[in-house]
Amino acid sequence: MILVTGAGGKTGKAVINALVQAGQPVRAWLRRPEQAEEIPDVDHIVGDMEDASLWRRACRDVQALYLICPNMHSREMEIGQRALRAAQAAGVGRFVYHSVLHPQTEEMPHHWQKLRVEEMIFRSGLPFTILQPCAYMQNILALQDTIAATGTYRVPYNVLARFALVDLDDVAQAAACVLAEPGHEGAIYELAGPDNLSSAEMAQQLADHLQRTVQAVQTPLAQWKKTAEESGLPAATIESLAAMFRYYCAYGLAGNGNVLGWLLGRRPRSLAQFVKRAFPV
Repeated sequence: MILVTGAGGKTGKAVINALVQAGQPVRAWLRRPEQAEEIPDVDHIVGDMEDASLWRRACRDVQALYLICPNMHSREMEIGQRALRAAQAAGVGRFVYHSVLHPQTEEMPHHWQKLRVEEMIFRSGLPFTILQPCAYMQNILALQDTIAATGTYRVPYNVLARFALVDLDDVAQAAACVLAEPGHEGAIYELAGPDNLSSAEMAQQLADHLQRTVQAVQTPLAQWKKTAEESGLPAATIESLAAMFRYYCAYGLAGNGNVLGWLLGRRPRSLAQFVKRAFPV
């Protein structure tokens, strides 16, 4: 049995789908019961990952655990600690952690928290694998309506900053591989796409595919924060995201797709391939 936490989010759903397709038995940890309708028919548990009483039940008869914390969660270190203790008590044979590319960057608080969890994993004595994915190509889908309506690809950072965006489906396939196959103990894998592209270049690829003008535009951070506040996003999440965007503005988030290609046995999908699949014309 493979336990996947954070199973109601887009990463958890993708990983569960990849595991089911590979014929692996899965237990999904969901935040809300209605999320069970959005995943395959697998064993599942419902509740808050900060509820210590649920961890023993979640880890029962589990051979491998894939820890995905809720996105931008302010208490990821505490959740990581609970997960490690439960895995130790249950004798889980493989602990896989969904971290992030470049967790060493202290300027981004959620990256820094993940680095602290990685340190806990090193000290746990459990057989582990750590996956460090870049930002997903799928994040572009949130801009689909704006692109269609205005022909602009809006980001709250420098449009010339470069990113090695990765296809979530490739990340999920790599996760299924390390969860189900031997030989990945003690490994830390950076999961990046094959190209380091600026937002301006991403907009041009969208324009080429859609056969219309698409221009990358930098939204001022103050304007982004105002919109985020009006949408009801928690203040702590807004501040973490703002810190990330300030870092992105200066440095981007570049990576190398070689490791992901090795895990997949093929070249990771390019942004052009993703755009062709995700943006019908």
